[in-house]
Amino acid sequence: MGIKAVAFDYGGVIAFFQDADAMREMADMAGIDESLMKKIYWDNRSIYDQGLVDGLGFFKNILSDVGIFADPDLLEKLIVRDMESWSHVNPESEKLIRELKASGFKLGMLSNIVPDFLDRVKETLPVFGLMDANVFSCEVGRVKPDKKIYEILLSRLDCNADELVYFDDVELNVNGALALGIHAFLWKNPEEARKELELLGVS
Repeated sequence: MGIKAVAFDYGGVIAFFQDADAMREMADMAGIDESLMKKIYWDNRSIYDQGLVDGLGFFKNILSDVGIFADPDLLEKLIVRDMESWSHVNPESEKLIRELKASGFKLGMLSNIVPDFLDRVKETLPVFGLMDANVFSCEVGRVKPDKKIYEILLSRLDCNADELVYFDDVELNVNGALALGIHAFLWKNPEEARKELELLGVS
Protein backbone atom coordinates (compact mmCIF):
# COMPACT_ATOMS: atom_id res chain seq x y z
CA MET A 1 0.00 0.00 0.00
CA GLY A 2 1.06 3.61 -0.50
CA ILE A 3 1.87 6.14 2.19
CA LYS A 4 -1.19 7.94 3.50
CA ALA A 5 0.12 9.71 6.58
CA VAL A 6 3.26 11.23 8.07
CA ALA A 7 3.74 11.77 11.80
CA PHE A 8 6.34 13.61 13.83
CA ASP A 9 7.65 13.78 17.35
CA TYR A 10 7.55 17.29 18.83
CA GLY A 11 10.71 18.09 20.83
CA GLY A 12 13.86 17.74 18.74
CA VAL A 13 11.88 17.27 15.52
CA ILE A 14 9.07 19.78 15.03
CA ALA A 15 10.68 22.04 17.59
CA PHE A 16 14.29 22.44 18.49
CA PHE A 17 15.49 20.43 21.49
CA GLN A 18 15.43 22.25 24.82
CA ASP A 19 17.60 25.35 24.51
CA ALA A 20 21.09 25.02 25.90
CA ASP A 21 20.73 27.64 28.64
CA ALA A 22 17.53 26.29 30.17
CA MET A 23 18.99 23.64 32.45
CA ARG A 24 21.68 25.98 33.76
CA GLU A 25 19.14 28.72 34.45
CA MET A 26 16.75 26.33 36.23
CA ALA A 27 19.64 25.02 38.31
CA ASP A 28 20.60 28.58 39.25
CA MET A 29 17.01 29.32 40.28
CA ALA A 30 16.97 26.25 42.50
CA GLY A 31 20.45 26.87 43.88
CA ILE A 32 21.90 23.53 42.79
CA ASP A 33 24.55 22.31 40.38
CA GLU A 34 23.53 22.09 36.74
CA SER A 35 24.57 18.44 36.49
CA LEU A 36 22.37 17.57 39.46
CA MET A 37 19.40 19.45 38.00
CA LYS A 38 19.85 17.62 34.72
CA LYS A 39 19.95 14.26 36.49
CA ILE A 40 16.89 14.72 38.70
CA TYR A 41 14.97 16.32 35.81
CA TRP A 42 15.51 13.49 33.34
CA ASP A 43 15.45 10.63 35.85
CA ASN A 44 11.91 11.63 36.80
CA ARG A 45 10.59 13.03 33.54
CA SER A 46 8.56 9.93 32.61
CA ILE A 47 5.95 10.45 35.34
CA TYR A 48 5.54 14.06 34.17
CA ASP A 49 5.19 12.95 30.55
CA GLN A 50 2.51 10.45 31.58
CA GLY A 51 0.51 13.23 33.23
CA LEU A 52 0.81 11.60 36.66
CA VAL A 53 1.92 14.95 38.12
CA ASP A 54 1.61 18.55 37.00
CA GLY A 55 4.50 20.97 36.83
CA LEU A 56 4.15 22.08 40.43
CA GLY A 57 4.22 18.48 41.61
CA PHE A 58 7.10 17.55 39.33
CA PHE A 59 9.49 20.30 40.38
CA LYS A 60 8.42 20.13 44.04
CA ASN A 61 9.12 16.39 44.11
CA ILE A 62 12.48 16.40 42.34
CA LEU A 63 13.79 19.27 44.43
CA SER A 64 12.55 17.86 47.73
CA ASP A 65 14.38 14.64 46.88
CA VAL A 66 17.66 16.60 47.09
CA GLY A 67 16.66 18.51 50.21
CA ILE A 68 15.24 21.67 48.64
CA PHE A 69 11.74 22.72 49.65
CA ALA A 70 10.76 25.29 47.05
CA ASP A 71 8.04 27.89 47.54
CA PRO A 72 5.21 28.24 44.97
CA ASP A 73 6.81 31.30 43.38
CA LEU A 74 10.03 29.43 42.60
CA LEU A 75 8.10 26.43 41.32
CA GLU A 76 6.12 28.62 38.94
CA LYS A 77 9.30 30.28 37.65
CA LEU A 78 10.83 26.85 36.97
CA ILE A 79 7.73 25.75 35.07
CA VAL A 80 7.71 28.91 32.96
CA ARG A 81 11.39 28.57 32.04
CA ASP A 82 11.01 24.88 31.31
CA MET A 83 7.98 25.35 29.06
CA GLU A 84 9.61 28.25 27.22
CA SER A 85 12.67 26.13 26.51
CA TRP A 86 10.61 23.69 24.43
CA SER A 87 8.56 26.23 22.50
CA HIS A 88 10.92 27.12 19.63
CA VAL A 89 9.47 25.52 16.50
CA ASN A 90 11.96 24.84 13.72
CA PRO A 91 10.66 26.91 10.77
CA GLU A 92 12.05 24.39 8.27
CA SER A 93 10.21 21.56 10.00
CA GLU A 94 6.99 23.53 9.92
CA LYS A 95 7.57 24.27 6.24
CA LEU A 96 7.89 20.55 5.51
CA ILE A 97 4.71 19.82 7.43
CA ARG A 98 2.80 22.48 5.51
CA GLU A 99 4.08 21.07 2.21
CA LEU A 100 2.90 17.58 3.16
CA LYS A 101 -0.50 18.92 4.17
CA ALA A 102 -0.83 20.78 0.87
CA SER A 103 -0.02 17.51 -0.94
CA GLY A 104 -2.94 15.80 0.77
CA PHE A 105 -1.20 13.60 3.32
CA LYS A 106 -2.69 13.07 6.75
CA LEU A 107 -0.50 14.48 9.50
CA GLY A 108 0.06 13.35 13.06
CA MET A 109 2.03 14.38 16.11
CA LEU A 110 3.17 11.70 18.56
CA SER A 111 5.01 13.08 21.55
CA ASN A 112 6.02 12.37 25.12
CA ILE A 113 4.86 15.73 26.37
CA VAL A 114 3.75 17.26 29.65
CA PRO A 115 0.34 18.75 30.49
CA ASP A 116 1.71 22.14 31.46
CA PHE A 117 3.21 22.58 28.00
CA LEU A 118 -0.05 21.75 26.26
CA ASP A 119 -1.97 24.07 28.56
CA ARG A 120 0.34 26.95 27.76
CA VAL A 121 1.18 26.66 24.06
CA LYS A 122 -1.17 24.23 22.30
CA GLU A 123 -3.44 27.06 21.19
CA THR A 124 -0.65 29.50 20.34
CA LEU A 125 1.72 27.42 18.19
CA PRO A 126 0.13 27.08 14.73
CA VAL A 127 1.85 23.75 14.01
CA PHE A 128 -0.47 21.98 16.47
CA GLY A 129 -3.46 23.04 14.38
CA LEU A 130 -1.98 21.54 11.21
CA MET A 131 -2.32 18.00 12.54
CA ASP A 132 -5.13 15.58 11.74
CA ALA A 133 -4.31 13.56 14.86
CA ASN A 134 -2.37 14.32 18.00
CA VAL A 135 -1.30 11.68 20.52
CA PHE A 136 0.28 13.07 23.67
CA SER A 137 1.65 10.89 26.43
CA CYS A 138 0.16 12.99 29.21
CA GLU A 139 -3.32 12.54 27.74
CA VAL A 140 -3.20 8.81 27.02
CA GLY A 141 -1.10 7.75 30.01
CA ARG A 142 1.49 5.94 27.89
CA VAL A 143 4.97 6.99 26.83
CA LYS A 144 7.02 5.97 23.82
CA PRO A 145 8.18 3.34 23.06
CA ASP A 146 5.09 1.66 24.56
CA LYS A 147 3.39 -0.28 21.75
CA LYS A 148 -0.03 1.07 22.72
CA ILE A 149 0.83 4.69 22.00
CA TYR A 150 1.70 3.91 18.37
CA GLU A 151 -1.50 1.89 18.01
CA ILE A 152 -3.49 4.90 19.23
CA LEU A 153 -1.81 7.05 16.59
CA LEU A 154 -2.62 4.56 13.83
CA SER A 155 -6.23 4.42 14.97
CA ARG A 156 -6.62 8.20 15.06
CA LEU A 157 -5.03 8.57 11.63
CA ASP A 158 -7.18 5.67 10.35
CA CYS A 159 -4.30 4.01 8.55
CA ASN A 160 -2.31 0.79 8.61
CA ALA A 161 1.25 0.65 9.90
CA ASP A 162 2.73 0.34 6.41
CA GLU A 163 0.82 3.46 5.34
CA LEU A 164 2.49 5.66 7.95
CA VAL A 165 5.89 7.37 8.07
CA TYR A 166 7.12 8.49 11.48
CA PHE A 167 10.08 10.67 12.52
CA ASP A 168 11.58 10.78 16.01
CA ASP A 169 14.92 11.98 17.36
CA VAL A 170 15.22 9.09 19.85
CA GLU A 171 16.38 5.76 18.44
CA LEU A 172 14.45 3.76 21.04
CA ASN A 173 11.22 5.40 19.90
CA VAL A 174 12.04 4.80 16.24
CA ASN A 175 12.62 1.13 17.00
CA GLY A 176 9.28 0.96 18.79
CA ALA A 177 7.54 2.18 15.66
CA LEU A 178 9.53 -0.11 13.37
CA ALA A 179 8.47 -3.10 15.47
CA LEU A 180 4.87 -2.44 14.44
CA GLY A 181 5.73 -2.15 10.74
CA ILE A 182 5.67 1.64 10.59
CA HIS A 183 8.16 3.32 8.24
CA ALA A 184 10.14 5.06 11.00
CA PHE A 185 13.28 7.15 10.71
CA LEU A 186 15.68 8.75 13.14
CA TRP A 187 15.34 12.50 12.65
CA LYS A 188 18.41 14.41 11.56
CA ASN A 189 16.98 17.52 9.94
CA PRO A 190 14.20 18.53 7.51
CA GLU A 191 16.45 18.11 4.48
CA GLU A 192 17.27 14.49 5.31
CA ALA A 193 13.61 13.83 6.08
CA ARG A 194 12.66 15.00 2.61
CA LYS A 195 15.13 12.54 1.09
CA GLU A 196 13.73 9.67 3.15
CA LEU A 197 10.19 10.61 2.20
CA GLU A 198 11.10 10.81 -1.49
CA LEU A 199 12.48 7.27 -1.36
CA LEU A 200 9.01 6.17 -0.21
CA GLY A 201 7.31 8.12 -2.98
CA VAL A 202 6.21 10.94 -0.70
CA SER A 203 6.74 14.43 -2.03
